[in-house]
Amino acid sequence: MKIPGVTFSMKRALGVTKVKQKIARATGIPLTRQGLERKIGGAVLKAVTGKKRR
Repeated sequence: MKIPGVTFSMKRALGVTKVKQKIARATGIPLTRQGLERKIGGAVLKAVTGKKRR
């Protein structure tokens, strides 16, 4: 039987999530797949068009 609204994450308990967030903030490079794709996509569009995407 599960308690509604209560979850447990081993990564979170070990501090992996916090370390990844610190690295991402310090380097300015997102570590998530979606964030990385957005950053690369924006750089490609800027290089092609010479403008920054809104």
